[in-house]
Amino acid sequence: MPQLPDDLDAVAVRTWCSLALDALGRERAEIDAINVYPIADGDTGTNLYLTVESASAAVEAVFAAHETGATAPATADAVRAMAHGALIGARGNSGTILAQLLRGMAGVLADGGDAAHLRRALTSAADAARQAVAHPVEGTVLTVAAEAAEAARGEDPDLRTVVTAAYEGARAALARTPEQLAVLGRAGVVDAGGRGLVAVLGALVETVTGQAPVRGPRTASGNAAKTPVTVDGGSVVGLPVGGTPVEGVTEGGLPASAPVEGPLDCPEDGAAGPAFEVIYLLEARDEQVARLRTRLDALGDSLVVVGGDGLWHVHVHVDDAGAAVEAGVEAGRPYRIRITHFATESGHDVRVQAEPAQRAVVVVVPGDGLAGLCTDAGATTVIARPGEPPASGELVDAIRRAHAREVVLLPNDAALRHTAAAAAEQARTEGVRVALVPTRAAVQGIAALAVHEPDRGFDEDVVAMTAAAGATRYAELAVAERQSWTMAGICQAGDILGLIDGDVAVIGSEVPHTARTVLDRMLAAGGELVTLVLGEDVPDALADALEEHVREGHLAVDTVVYRGGHQRAPLLIGVE
Repeated sequence: MPQLPDDLDAVAVRTWCSLALDALGRERAEIDAINVYPIADGDTGTNLYLTVESASAAVEAVFAAHETGATAPATADAVRAMAHGALIGARGNSGTILAQLLRGMAGVLADGGDAAHLRRALTSAADAARQAVAHPVEGTVLTVAAEAAEAARGEDPDLRTVVTAAYEGARAALARTPEQLAVLGRAGVVDAGGRGLVAVLGALVETVTGQAPVRGPRTASGNAAKTPVTVDGGSVVGLPVGGTPVEGVTEGGLPASAPVEGPLDCPEDGAAGPAFEVIYLLEARDEQVARLRTRLDALGDSLVVVGGDGLWHVHVHVDDAGAAVEAGVEAGRPYRIRITHFATESGHDVRVQAEPAQRAVVVVVPGDGLAGLCTDAGATTVIARPGEPPASGELVDAIRRAHAREVVLLPNDAALRHTAAAAAEQARTEGVRVALVPTRAAVQGIAALAVHEPDRGFDEDVVAMTAAAGATRYAELAVAERQSWTMAGICQAGDILGLIDGDVAVIGSEVPHTARTVLDRMLAAGGELVTLVLGEDVPDALADALEEHVREGHLAVDTVVYRGGHQRAPLLIGVE
């Protein structure tokens, strides 16, 4: 049996994220089914799962960077990664609030993970989340978070006592949500976002005690109880707020007559409202965000703006999606923009879409420039920004956006192999035929996309794209962050590294010379076409110089140059 932590160190944070993801995975469908506020669109459980998936992936990336070290990462690194991952991967109203809760906790836990720090972290989280919401409403996840923090107050030095108290306080608060928010009372359910937070806190209990807690709402006394609520036009049933289901109601807080696979019917509150959900990440200064809040608040509702230190996550429901995005452009640099149309009929979410296309390509790209190139070629793109790899949920969303019966998925990164495989498997369960071409670099994806022919047979098309990618050798230039041993020798911080097919092959002192050396080594084995993808700050003069170098030293080899925009590597190279 693994040793239980005395405080929340990096290993405990990693375990917490993993257990929270498992818990939300088990409860996702039930949480989706009781989602009636603020929009009855049945996606709260899914949004919370995807948010925690992104947080967990960020923590795993921190541990992966320490694989060769003798010690685990610092607690501060782990909790900050968790908060950052949740911020960039937050989905929907509930996921955005959860991201702010985790950010509020991380700000305190970075200084210590004992019982006293955890108490302050819970209070900081609840306060930060409430401040992020333009118009806080009681009976929601905000109330559950506040009650969890209140229940954890005291002087007990035992971490397990504090965590358990917070969890029980959250369960009791969750049980009271139908009394506080009329829409929940009419539907006969507890708040979906609050239910998700209880699952996350339950995972924290399991992390520090080694035992999974009793799931579901709970009364303040800890006993199972019935809370009368009105549903179905006036009949009274018992809402389950204990470990034992009440007659007529499921364990998860859902009337037994309601369909578990879809959102509850709530016409009184769900029939009217803004037409679009707009979400984006925003790079902006604090004073710009303050003005943005005011402008977006006037445009719509369900406004939540979370983040800080120059990076923000914006969520709002509006009728004018263009105006919401324009407000972001005026405030700073918005990206990862997602706009969802709410089309409701009797309170149910109905996605109005055209007939699916026969085939589409979904491609992961490292920057805005290649995203434009691939979009022009007809592909659906997902941008993998530096330090922000897409989660499987984001790839599934892209496959859905492609809206085709057949999809070819190009991950363009060896590290995304398992993530892409998980996304493909999920999409297949939804009836989409997905083929994963294991491209390991953006230049291989470009080569595969260039031979894509939607009019030929699916298998034939996939074979051709796979062959084109496999025939493309790839390289990139990177800047060494610290002294380390490589396949090409020992490098120093600041050296320019030339990686060929993923391994360091050249160590240089400046970009042009290193790039020429890499090209010569790649072309020594032959080639007909060189692809150069320049980073945002790389001058055009470098491309001109490399093109001339190829012409002079390698006859009959063509060169094509693309602007990659804001990408991790200053230069990507492909040789076909």
